[in-house]
Amino acid sequence: MEPTANPADATRERLLAEVSALPGLPGVYRYFDARDEVLYVGKARNLKKRVSSYFHRDHGGTRIGHMVTRIARLETTVVRTEAEALLLENNLIKTLNPKFNILFRDDKSYPYLKLTGAPGAEPATQAARFPRVAYYRGSVDRKHRYFGPYPGAWAVKETIHLIQKVFRLRTCEDTVFANRSRPCLLYQIRRCSGPCVGLVSQADYSLDVRNAERFLLGEPQQVIDELQQRMNSCAEALDYEKAAEWRDRIGALSRVLHQQSVEASSLSASDRDVDILAVRVSGGRACVNLAMVRGSRHLGDRAYFPAHVDEATAMAVEDDGDAAAPAEAPRSIEQQVLEAFIAQHYLGQSVPPLLVLSHAVDEALIEALAQQAGQRVRAVHQPREQRRIWLDMAVKGAGIALARLLAEEGSQRERTRALAEALDIDLPEPERFRIECFDISHTAGEATQASCVVYEDHRMQNSQYRRFNITAVTGGDDYAAMRQVLTRRYAKLAEALQSSDAEPSSAQMPDLVLVDGGRGQVSVAREVFEELGLDLALIVGVEKGEGRKVGLEELVFADGRSKVSLGHDSAALMLVAQIRDEAHRFAITGMRARRASVRTGGSRLEDIAGVGPKKRALLLRRFGGVRGVANAGVDDLAAVDGISRELAEAIYRALH
Repeated sequence: MEPTANPADATRERLLAEVSALPGLPGVYRYFDARDEVLYVGKARNLKKRVSSYFHRDHGGTRIGHMVTRIARLETTVVRTEAEALLLENNLIKTLNPKFNILFRDDKSYPYLKLTGAPGAEPATQAARFPRVAYYRGSVDRKHRYFGPYPGAWAVKETIHLIQKVFRLRTCEDTVFANRSRPCLLYQIRRCSGPCVGLVSQADYSLDVRNAERFLLGEPQQVIDELQQRMNSCAEALDYEKAAEWRDRIGALSRVLHQQSVEASSLSASDRDVDILAVRVSGGRACVNLAMVRGSRHLGDRAYFPAHVDEATAMAVEDDGDAAAPAEAPRSIEQQVLEAFIAQHYLGQSVPPLLVLSHAVDEALIEALAQQAGQRVRAVHQPREQRRIWLDMAVKGAGIALARLLAEEGSQRERTRALAEALDIDLPEPERFRIECFDISHTAGEATQASCVVYEDHRMQNSQYRRFNITAVTGGDDYAAMRQVLTRRYAKLAEALQSSDAEPSSAQMPDLVLVDGGRGQVSVAREVFEELGLDLALIVGVEKGEGRKVGLEELVFADGRSKVSLGHDSAALMLVAQIRDEAHRFAITGMRARRASVRTGGSRLEDIAGVGPKKRALLLRRFGGVRGVANAGVDDLAAVDGISRELAEAIYRALH
């Protein structure tokens, strides 16, 4: 009888055969493990040379060697140029989240400042004749004017506050504007010129709009010159009160420009929009600090912390082996992190014409960005004058943010270890300790909802939180609610664990199940786990101490162990309190939203056939909300524009 072939050897032979057939062209490659989870995504000038290096070298016990032993299959895509390879690589990284790539979390879209109305467009309404300034987040269009992006909401709101103070543009909604009979409080405190009641002419307001645009586009000195002319004109006409108002506006604008410490004269017109990127690496973590300059104004910065830095750094050894010049020095960790951020951050985003960088990056990357943006993009890593000041600020900010992160993570690690020691639990390697905590929330039995929050890798994992609407239980019966949520959470998981010897990739029991409650809740949890055949040692209840005072909590166990009382200054108690409070917060916010939906009728209007967004808005505006619509009779409903008698009867039936 012939011996059975080793599956690992068979897989390696198949991979080597596939590698030998690869072309020597630019492209992107992906490695997958036996579970078909992506391990690594890379680009290459020469696919055959690059991929071969992984399988024809002895990597020993390094991270690369560990990854190579897990490769079950590979995929490649041939492209025309290295720039195309770079863009495709980072598209796949953002989509697939590979374990061995430097990965930046895909943040929400950046906010913008919106000025309503397109330039040159004929205003259709009285409100459109007086554009409003507003905070905006989302995709931009040609119907309005957008300025930004800004690093955060606070930067947009600060700019709006300045525009109100200097140019006195309105911020109210068009519906409010159209129904004002007297000026609002903003006019009284000189933050609006009162266009809603005709206290400013359209010509003067348009001039203020134009000056605000020029300021946002980086022409502050021209704006100041024009404001001074208007102040002098008022002074010559002996209108000293009006002249004093213009003086105050000039002073407010000048103070802001002075605080920004920007020498606009040192920048060319094409350099008024700049992104400054500084990277710092320490303690196995990295930080990229992005500072934004728009219209010559430094708007602030934001720190980004990538994942998988250690793994990706090891993988980059192979990337350097494909460099065009064999004698070229390998890229530093900082360069790798910065290049990964630039590629992932600006993919599908607007790119300013100038990037000021703390480290040099591959020219091919900048060329690819320019090709994608359809404009010239320059990168400077040894700036002078004002750009050097900006870069020094960004570097300092990156260092401060990274130090804060390391301190917080160190504290969290210490708390995790302290809790594991208090519960006599051996931490798994590499300390990926997972805790799931449950809490029940309701108002006198109304709108009962349970929450499940997750603590893993020494931090709260918001994306894994879950809420459970509790149904078919007596209002206020927290024990029944806890039974239901634990059964719903772990029933399928227990079935999966018992039906196969292999560990499911997406179904793994936590190392600890925290229940916010004492012996009663723990008894319910024990019954559920006994029915499901799960380990009772995982269940821990958090019981209030004497007098329900904070810091006197005790831990109650489902497997019969004695209570554990943690000291009020214990690191373990701090972690338990943090997780429990987060579970309570998450539960109560969900409960309040559900309660509000139940009390106001929620989306009942949306479920009525024939009632679209416009008719729903008319009804809500006419009757002051869903409750008012529900209290209205058929005749009252039919009196609303666009609501026929038949539809009014249908609405009445649906709400009663």
